[in-house]
Amino acid sequence: MSSETLATSFFSQPILPRAEPDELSRAVQILRRRTGIVLGEHKMDMAARTLGLRTRHLGLESVRDYLSMLELDAAAPEWERFISAFTINHTAFFRERHHFKILAEWVKSRKRPVTVWCCAASTGEEPYTIAMTLHDACGQSEAGLSVIATDIDAQAIEQARAGIYTLDRIKPVPPDFLKRYFLRGSGRQAGMAKVKPVLYEMVSFDVLNLVAPQWPLTQQFDAIFCRNTMIYFDKQTQTRILERFVPLLKPGGLLFAGHSENFTYLTKALRLKGQTVYTLA
Repeated sequence: MSSETLATSFFSQPILPRAEPDELSRAVQILRRRTGIVLGEHKMDMAARTLGLRTRHLGLESVRDYLSMLELDAAAPEWERFISAFTINHTAFFRERHHFKILAEWVKSRKRPVTVWCCAASTGEEPYTIAMTLHDACGQSEAGLSVIATDIDAQAIEQARAGIYTLDRIKPVPPDFLKRYFLRGSGRQAGMAKVKPVLYEMVSFDVLNLVAPQWPLTQQFDAIFCRNTMIYFDKQTQTRILERFVPLLKPGGLLFAGHSENFTYLTKALRLKGQTVYTLA
């Protein structure tokens, strides 16, 4: 390809619609109302590019048109793309490993059925880790053990439901757990692994927005995992969510928080029990 052709190709690339400051501010408010997520100033460049890409993808003339489209239809399929673009899906198997040691010892004293809610499930690594921990700690019997896994990001939930990961993603899983709970792919699936049915059947996935007026939950939980999620909400939203957790915990139930999250000063209904682990006061 000649330098002239390269230059023509470069300059013929469509220019992304520009997000003006007032449109960025509007997008931030829309995101906050819908998800509770507070988008920091350091993410404005990313937000501007995301809005431009989605606007161009839909063939709209301006970011203003894109935002108006969202606001006019609360059920528009584009909401999934919009939310997914701003949702942080950083997760890993056995992340903050000490929590799973605590869970393993604690669950041995609980009466079945035992149900755990993972309310920021992302692409599934955390709820599957919870399921492995429960199954192993309870004598490798899944009877009466279940994990409810939810997330606001519908695309992440679809990935989680598939239960398929690269071998690199499952490196943190202990070797004996790898043999017990994963199937290694071959042929076209080489380099991939899938959770075994015994694990897959313990976990149910659904989309849930933590700032929604109502949660489609009708049961109490032995434990709730809400880790590295509250940091994206303001203090008022954090407090409101914690207060909604309280009646969903069984007596003696545990709430697991992220390493940088401190709920001690947000509510008197919970008390610190261990390293970023809370129980009912």
